[in-house]
Amino acid sequence: MQQLIQQQEQKKGVCFALAAFIMWGIAPVYFKQIAHIDSFEILAQRIIWSVLFLVFISVVSRQLHKTIAVFKQPKQLAVLALSACLLGFNWGLFIWSVNNNHMLEASLGYYINPLINVLMGYLFLSERLRKRQGLAVVLALTGVAIQIISFGSVPAIALSLAASFACYGLLHKKTHVESIPGLLVEASVLLPFAILYWIYMEPSATSDMTQNPLSTNLMLLSAGIVTTLPLLCFTAAAKRLQYTTLGFIQYIGPSLMFILAVQFYDEPLELKDYITFGFIWLALIVFSWDSLRHQLKQTKETRHA
Repeated sequence: MQQLIQQQEQKKGVCFALAAFIMWGIAPVYFKQIAHIDSFEILAQRIIWSVLFLVFISVVSRQLHKTIAVFKQPKQLAVLALSACLLGFNWGLFIWSVNNNHMLEASLGYYINPLINVLMGYLFLSERLRKRQGLAVVLALTGVAIQIISFGSVPAIALSLAASFACYGLLHKKTHVESIPGLLVEASVLLPFAILYWIYMEPSATSDMTQNPLSTNLMLLSAGIVTTLPLLCFTAAAKRLQYTTLGFIQYIGPSLMFILAVQFYDEPLELKDYITFGFIWLALIVFSWDSLRHQLKQTKETRHA
């Protein structure tokens, strides 16, 4: 009976994970629909409506008291304020890259991210780097180095997205705050800046929402849902799935971005891109194979214990 319940929970976890990473993968389609709006204005709207949607979710799920409690803990709040800056930078750069035809490089950033996470863990958390993990990191760095040396092109967007999100994850390891209260605190930290930007920015064709078409306003209001819904699904998946399983499914997101960029938005795939992506994909194969072997080994040891 217990095993049947566990299997059902795992199936739910897979469904939640697929929903989360598919939504993250097709998010560029949403941002392309409002590409005529300035990226910073979209970012400001994203922060404002995310706060309101997260407050609603917190009230419904009875987690608002957890958010209030964080504001009474200066150390936790300081860490989350710093992570909020990284999150705001990551959100803004992603919106700008998608709306300025750099979706391909954005997808590269999210492919690289798991490898940067491993490197960060080794450098700052004293986590042991297994041989195949080290090989995967070296392969990824080799791909980036070839692009820089041979083609004189630095994948700045990809590296910035990967590094900012890896640092964001690293900071979260220093906190003990659940995902929804944590995200609400972070969005709340960014909220005053978003409101100030909205008030004092140079008037644009869409800055006065009372003059916008209903369709435009609905798209802007949806920013909160586009931001929060995948996170809710991811959180639900993380509670039900092993890290290895979640790791495999996460590549759906950047893969969908890659397909969208090349097949639907006609972003050019040049020789340097083939080489860099080739090394990154090879690195991810090595990384995923190592993660699977390690998980199977741990499972076997647990059964024999």
